[in-house]
Amino acid sequence: MAYGALDAGVNFFAGYPITPSTEIAEILAAELPKRDGVFIQMEDEIASICAITGASLA
Repeated sequence: MAYGALDAGVNFFAGYPITPSTEIAEILAAELPKRDGVFIQMEDEIASICAITGASLA
């Protein structure tokens, strides 16, 4: 799923990685900076949705 998102052009991820999505966050944390993307690990789910809402408006 993470590589599919990268191939589709994702360049921003703000999330709170918990099982079973931890592997997705680990891959994006490693790959996004290599592709001039941004990875932010948030403190909870609410902060995540606020960050991605702001990013979508930018």
